[in-house]
Amino acid sequence: MPAVAIALITNYLTPYRVPLYERLAHSHGLEVLCYGGGGRYVPSWFADLDRQLETASFPARRIHGARAAFAAPGCYEAVIAPFAGGAILPAAYAGARVRQVPFVLWASVWAQPWSLTHAAALPVTRHIHRHADAVVAYGEHVRRFVALIRGHDEDVFIAPQAVEPELFAREVGAEEQSEFRSAHGLGSARLVLYVGRLVEEKGVAVLLEAWPRVRAEATLVVVGDGPLAARARATKGVRLVEPLPRPSLAAAYATAEATVLASVPTPRFREPWGLVCNESMHQGRPVIASDGVGAVAGGLVRDGETGLVVPAGDAEALAAVIDRLLGDRGLAERLGAAARAAVAPYTYDAMAEGFGQALVTARSRTAPRGRAVRRPRRPPSSGSARRH
Repeated sequence: MPAVAIALITNYLTPYRVPLYERLAHSHGLEVLCYGGGGRYVPSWFADLDRQLETASFPARRIHGARAAFAAPGCYEAVIAPFAGGAILPAAYAGARVRQVPFVLWASVWAQPWSLTHAAALPVTRHIHRHADAVVAYGEHVRRFVALIRGHDEDVFIAPQAVEPELFAREVGAEEQSEFRSAHGLGSARLVLYVGRLVEEKGVAVLLEAWPRVRAEATLVVVGDGPLAARARATKGVRLVEPLPRPSLAAAYATAEATVLASVPTPRFREPWGLVCNESMHQGRPVIASDGVGAVAGGLVRDGETGLVVPAGDAEALAAVIDRLLGDRGLAERLGAAARAAVAPYTYDAMAEGFGQALVTARSRTAPRGRAVRRPRRPPSSGSARRH
């Protein structure tokens, strides 16, 4: 593994990012700097940052606040930071500019969030979008949004969103599906699945409104927790399941006939991607998604080709599409097979390649010809860490 040279700033070491960080650590000398926080979007069951740092298989450490984010570029040859974290992003960007260190923006937003906080920060965030040395985007939808701000897209690189194929593309046999049904009291019912936070912006309220209108004999399995758990529990035909370990999710997808992600845009939030789409598609199960989902806008879930798409917030349309899919096994099988093929190129290697392209571009813009390459100083320890 090369010496630590690149810093990537994020909140937690979420399991679905670990394979990416391992690859970047191996190929580019990445160290991940974690600031925690983001409770609104982070489920409590994976917010144990200390444990994540202790078990990390790549260099990772905790930083505390915007001051540490500002100081971080002084220890590295390049910095990557996401559009998140409040003051963390502008602090990291400012620190990189002061030290003439290449800065890469990891962009996930594909529509401008609106709130008093976002409005106040808009001049700064727009400046960062325009002047980052390169940008890594979640998908084509984010690339289009960033290009509108920058005026071009030649230095905006896509890192396609990925999940672990060894978990989600593995074969799930009849015995394992039967065990899943038995463990959750599902009997022999036909199943439709939702996995995620039980909150308004994920379209859970729309789904729970739609489900009683579904005419087909089926059970909606809702896997997750959050403010709408009680409503899910009280809705007829719905079985609420607590969050499952990631290795157990493949059985849930394989046992269901489809997965639903009906996210609804709000002033503060628009679904950046929706990795449950990738997870379900790896199992050859079609996704029913709203047009407020990034995986739809980004081109992975295509209506009538790799899944079915409904207008965000339209419970009646959602119920009708669920009925359509449950009533046509040929359609479900065709969409499922196409979904499996479509998601196959969405790999961590492809994701790491997008970051690599962005780093090459960013470095070329901040390293004048003839200037010696600056070796990073060993960053000071700040809380839990694991180094290799």
